[in-house]
Amino acid sequence: MKLYRVSALIERDMRKFLRSPAQMMASMVFPLLQLVVLGYAFGGHIKGVTVAVVDQDRTAESRQVKEMIAGIREGPQTFTVRDYNSLPDALDDLKAGFVRGVISIPRDFSRRVYQQDRPKIALAEDNTDQFISSELLQRVQQMVDQMNSPAIASRLPGQVELDVVEMYPYIEYIKYLLAGSVSLCIFVVAMIGGGITYIDDKSRGLHEGYLVTPISKSELVLGLIGAGTLKGIMAGMALAITGSLIAGITGIWNPVRLFYLVVVIAIASTAMISFMFLLMVRVDDPLVPRAIFGVLNTLLFFPSGAVYPIAAFPWWLRWIAVIDPFTYTVHALRNLTLKSTGIEGIYVDVLALSGFAALMIGACFALFKRQL
Repeated sequence: MKLYRVSALIERDMRKFLRSPAQMMASMVFPLLQLVVLGYAFGGHIKGVTVAVVDQDRTAESRQVKEMIAGIREGPQTFTVRDYNSLPDALDDLKAGFVRGVISIPRDFSRRVYQQDRPKIALAEDNTDQFISSELLQRVQQMVDQMNSPAIASRLPGQVELDVVEMYPYIEYIKYLLAGSVSLCIFVVAMIGGGITYIDDKSRGLHEGYLVTPISKSELVLGLIGAGTLKGIMAGMALAITGSLIAGITGIWNPVRLFYLVVVIAIASTAMISFMFLLMVRVDDPLVPRAIFGVLNTLLFFPSGAVYPIAAFPWWLRWIAVIDPFTYTVHALRNLTLKSTGIEGIYVDVLALSGFAALMIGACFALFKRQL
């Protein structure tokens, strides 16, 4: 195998790529747009949800409850309050979607308070949206816990308190999503710059020019994969730095962190390009890579933990995550961007991606045909 032949193939493919900046922009715009839109759409705290309050007791104790509800409205601003005189009317509006929850203070609330007979407050919620319903339940439960706390603290020495220590500052969702967006960017480059370009070259007859040269099969495979890897590094690093600046991740210019980012993105690019090249190595129809783009995106991106934690997946989806190269790319990039970890936090992912890339390249050597 002659390295100068491999480098010539890489140079030819990179010249073609750099002369078409729209190709690189196309591979970056969609992941960057997804990062900004999804990051801010899913990352914020729930605010301004309309909640109906029905005070059927109308006593000093029920007014105290309403004052605490107003405190939530003015503080965390989780919900806005709409007063109702009739519980059936409030429930009708809940079913119609005009309000997302109904807090009802029953008629016997104050009497139960004075008699210490377990007074109750009812919460009816629209649980078709689990995110909103869980946030409402959490806020109302906090209010009830505050009402149940004793006015005078206990002096018994046996009470246990919990001190919570957060290792890192508050992580906004856009920061959490960045690793997945960079992985998606590498995948798009592999799909456009690796799979689609290779099939288009074959359909136009450009690939036949390689077959009349003394370039060997291994040189041709390594040259095409090497060119795709360089494209992935360029696009991945550009999106990682741009996304970090948009998301407000500090320390992105740290030389050690940048070096580890280059290492992870380079190995991930090799793994993605070789995987895509393996899928396309026996394909001649230019419509095939475009047809499977959405399917591959779904099968690789979402099970990787880029959008939602893998710990919440069912067992069969966890097995998909285990063999998904996106999983290891996302984990390594997330450790580097959010935790500022060193080699100890990424070496398992690097080894997994390296093994995957080696397996894919070996399969490409076996299946690639150096003839028409």
